[in-house]
Amino acid sequence: MSEFVVLLHEDPAVITRLGLSPAEMQAVVAKYSAWFGKLGATGKLEVSKKLMDEGGRHLRGKRGAVVVSDGPFAEAKDVIAGLFIVQAASYDDARALLNDCPHFDYGGWIELRQIDRMGK
Repeated sequence: MSEFVVLLHEDPAVITRLGLSPAEMQAVVAKYSAWFGKLGATGKLEVSKKLMDEGGRHLRGKRGAVVVSDGPFAEAKDVIAGLFIVQAASYDDARALLNDCPHFDYGGWIELRQIDRMGK
């Protein structure tokens, strides 16, 4: 069985345009929670994490120093909202686990990457 990291991408402008009320946002959270619960029940979900909306920090090497900046900025068209790791036999099997992910319902897209075990 291989491991795959699943990165949930979204466009902040799309989320803003949806104009969801607090109650509607709670319904979205409940939909994701139910979906992750269902995926967890398969035994193929290893870990899932939602990232903070504040954007984190970007680190870049510049002339031997590490330069830190806030990010992403308001004009960002693509941010990573969360990540999780699943076990699957192949990309096709991993993709099949994601077919009904609620992220697609809100204009998001998913990056699926197989984890390299680095010789293990």
